[in-house]
Amino acid sequence: MFRGIALVFLGASSFGILSTFVKLAYKEGFTLGDVTGSQVFFGFVILWLIVLVRYLAGAKRSGATLQEKVKLAAMGISTGLVSIFYYKCVQTVPASIAILLLMQFTWMSLLLEAIIKRKAPKPLQLATVALILFGTCLAGRLFSGELPDFDLAGIGFGLLAALSYTFFLMINGSAGNNLHPVTKSALLLTGACILIFTIFPPVFLVNGALTSGLFKWGMVLSVFGTVIPPLCYAYGIPKTGLGLSAILSAAELPVAVLMSSLVLGEEVWAVQWLGVALILAAIILSNLKALKPQPHPNSVTA
Repeated sequence: MFRGIALVFLGASSFGILSTFVKLAYKEGFTLGDVTGSQVFFGFVILWLIVLVRYLAGAKRSGATLQEKVKLAAMGISTGLVSIFYYKCVQTVPASIAILLLMQFTWMSLLLEAIIKRKAPKPLQLATVALILFGTCLAGRLFSGELPDFDLAGIGFGLLAALSYTFFLMINGSAGNNLHPVTKSALLLTGACILIFTIFPPVFLVNGALTSGLFKWGMVLSVFGTVIPPLCYAYGIPKTGLGLSAILSAAELPVAVLMSSLVLGEEVWAVQWLGVALILAAIILSNLKALKPQPHPNSVTA
């Protein structure tokens, strides 16, 4: 159990530090295409190398058909959209605010589920949404008496990243479950590569950007964004359960805010930490039911 908790927490923390590294890459003059392209390229190479090593070590091939694998790669488009929209948001708003915008996937997921199932949200779900939105307003300093000067386009890109992440979660939970987590992640990233390289041709491979400093950022972003999280989640979630995993995954938020303050020197007010705490409380509240132990199917009740 402890090992599972540590793995899920590590995966979430890895996601949380991405915005800080992206900001540092931008400060060195690299573009959105450089950052997103190098991340998915190196992630693609690393994950498929792991898949190859597994096969050479005697791992069984999956029973998935070519059509299923192509479908899964196509679904990886959502992963690419998350990177593009989120990193575009990071270009124009503080990293501590960008992560808050991305975390809006929590209530978007509830809304999407209600639409798909054509079922009104439960009172607890509505309370969760209200708490998340109120916490976001606090963390965004909207009640500070002086509205912060945030780029509206950047806020829009952040919300688009959250929406894309919502679709990614829905896809990730419903497709490719018969594949090994590494193979599944590699296929999803293949689709992300195709999308990003279509929008941003990978000129960084030939224009000298890699030798000018992009290599280190591409490797860091790929390892912490596309390699560590899926592997940690794949091995940790089955040990902790979905309810506890959802709570542990929320570590992404405070880690991102803390990194933006310590590394980037962004000002984080006490009211912002209160907003972060409310969002975390909302996530815990929404998963309390999942944390309760379920009765064994063979148990006998009086």
